[in-house]
Parts: sequence; structure tokens; C-alpha cells
Amino acid sequence: MQAWVLACVADPGGSEARGERPPKVWEEIVPWWDDKRAALRRAFDAGPDTPAQMLFPFYEANLGAWARRQAHEVAIHRVDVELAGRQEATTFDTAFAADGVDEALSMIIHRRGTDWSAVGASGTVLVHAEDARRLWSLTLAPGQPPALAAPAEPDVTLSGGADAVYKRLWRRPADVSITGDAELLDPLETP
Repeated sequence: MQAWVLACVADPGGSEARGERPPKVWEEIVPWWDDKRAALRRAFDAGPDTPAQMLFPFYEANLGAWARRQAHEVAIHRVDVELAGRQEATTFDTAFAADGVDEALSMIIHRRGTDWSAVGASGTVLVHAEDARRLWSLTLAPGQPPALAAPAEPDVTLSGGADAVYKRLWRRPADVSITGDAELLDPLETP
């Protein structure tokens, strides 16, 4: 992923960045990855408004958007590593986790490449990150992607601390409260 982002930074006006492929020799992979990680950190020093090719049309084409996307990508995979090692998963800061919830609900979920024609869910979902004091209301209609909407009487509510809601939306174990028709949460799971 870091090599892909670096290619997007190197060619901000391009349309199909391809990052350098990792080496095939196992002993060379970690040093290669360390080099890409360091190069990406240096690239981010250019500032958030620096143009960068963005292959997701719903994000701004700049380093700030890539920094946000990378932060949440790495955070969720960190949880995966911790859980695979049978460790307790990291608890994320409330503001960071709430931003991850917002990214999932406002960008990732309803704009992913899903064929929504097969989704028959209908109703209103309320997502509440209690400690962040943030609410997201989504309307589900058959054959349509979930749409952010003005708060309405929900058919299901997903609530808990921002960290728990963030992890639940990314299909990781989390201590959340679900009230109502839990099946309506299925279309909201991240890819």
C-alpha cells in the first residue's frame, strides 16, 4: 500500500498509479517495506494540501486524504495483528475512532463497489459514538446504497464508545449495544 501511495504522490495528475512491487526474496521484504515506510513519512512532510493522485473519487486528491486513509487502514490492521496474537486490541483515542466511524459511514460504505441491486434492506439506522457525542443516521432502501440522512426514528441503533463502534463497523470484535433489527447493520459493514 505504501508503494502505491508513493506512486500517487510522484504522479499527482495521473490516473492509474502502480506502486513498485515488493521483492520476491523473503529476506529483502522487510528492508524494502522499511524503505517505503520511511519514504512515505518524508512525502507526508510536504503537507496535507500537496496534490496526490487519488483513485477513490470521493476523497480529495491530496496528501491529507491519503494520510487519513492510511491512518485508518493501518489502525484496523493493527487490531488484526493484536487479535491474531491473542492480545487485547488497542483502544483508539475517541476523536480518532470517531473519525474512523465517519470515514466508514460517509465514504467507504455507501461508495464501495457493491452491487446494491441485490440488497433488499429497508429502514433507518442510527449509529451513536457516545463518548464522542456524535450521531450518524442512514437510510436504507432496497437496491440503493446507504445514504446519510437527517436523524429519524431508527429501526436499529448501534451505539457504544467511539472505539467500539469504529471496530464494529470494520467487522472486528467490539462491545457495542444493538437495539432493533440487527440485520439492517449488514449493509453497513466495510469491505
